[in-house]
Amino acid sequence: MKQHFKMAALSLAVISATNAFAQDSSEPEYKNWFGISGMHYNTDVSRPLSLTEGEVYDDGLGATFEYGFRFTQSWAARVEFTKLSVDFRDGGDESGEMTGVDALYFMPDDAWFIFGGVKRQSVGDSTTLGNIGIGKHWKVGETARLITEIATYHDFGESYNDYSVKVGLAIPFGKSTPSMPKDSDNDGVVDSKDQCPMTPAGVRVDANGCSIDDDNDGVLNNVDQCPNTPAGTKVDATGCAIKDSDNDGVVDSKDMCPDTPAGVKVDAKGCTVFDEETVEITLRVLFDNESAVVKMPKDPEIAEFAEFMKQYPSTTAVIEGHTSAPGTEAYNMDLSKRRAANFKEVMVDMYGIEGSRLETIGYGETQLLDKGKNAEAHRVNRRISVTVKDTVKVAEEK
Repeated sequence: MKQHFKMAALSLAVISATNAFAQDSSEPEYKNWFGISGMHYNTDVSRPLSLTEGEVYDDGLGATFEYGFRFTQSWAARVEFTKLSVDFRDGGDESGEMTGVDALYFMPDDAWFIFGGVKRQSVGDSTTLGNIGIGKHWKVGETARLITEIATYHDFGESYNDYSVKVGLAIPFGKSTPSMPKDSDNDGVVDSKDQCPMTPAGVRVDANGCSIDDDNDGVLNNVDQCPNTPAGTKVDATGCAIKDSDNDGVVDSKDMCPDTPAGVKVDAKGCTVFDEETVEITLRVLFDNESAVVKMPKDPEIAEFAEFMKQYPSTTAVIEGHTSAPGTEAYNMDLSKRRAANFKEVMVDMYGIEGSRLETIGYGETQLLDKGKNAEAHRVNRRISVTVKDTVKVAEEK
């Protein structure tokens, strides 16, 4: 039983397939092929042998030779010659040939192809046919392809539609020259390996296609505005040195205390961080018997005491005067007050300590250090004593 196809249905299939797939611009596996096939040719049921004779063509067989060449992965062309023998419905046959050219469109990965072209058929009467069809080159090893095709032919003069089925073997040849790997940003690293595909022109890159950091300051070359920063220099986001005039770790633009002493800890504003600390000094000065004179006003211990009060100007002191036990209580009280007063004068006149920071008080013989009745006890009791104590802020060290 003959199997006939509708021209319109096949045309619609070809158009739909063309719209469904985008062109693949990659190189094909081969550039050319030569093929030989067997063809079963099915004529239109109403196609006559000629306009003057009454016989009608039936099915036929043919041997087809083709040579094809591919422009791209998607587009190709071929020339075709078919030796054709067509039977008559009432017996007998007619031989001839069919030649023509086709344009072919291969789907991605050579899944299948569609084709269309023009044929000149000389079997009995000569006629010109337009043809379209679908096919596939099935891969058979590395050196051969199995050809399968189905096509329909339209006679432009008589409006007859014929059909054919073709099976054969194609030998591909002419390997395609491998295309150079694509490097979209021209950085020398192909796209398949480029992890930074939009590198600006002229920027040096590493093996991954990413900008490098020649001066090792942590800022890549493509954004580094100061590309030769010395090693170890702190830089900003543009790769330029961050200025820190007092070297406290806070840049000048954010430093609220620009002259911080070296070696002290600072906060985020560049100001010294302080700890509270208690400072204290005690001084004892001895006097001769029944004397209120400070014998050695430049004694190093006295000078150290005065320096301490200058270092901590917010401190005050109470100078306590004392005596030994011999003598009346009233005499000893007056003597102790004079001793305290004389020491204050030394602090004010010789060392420049403000008098308002110093208070004097006499205790007479009421606070003896040594209650003995000997000369040594009397010596240590003839004295003034003064203690300065304060809680001050001290800079933390780094």
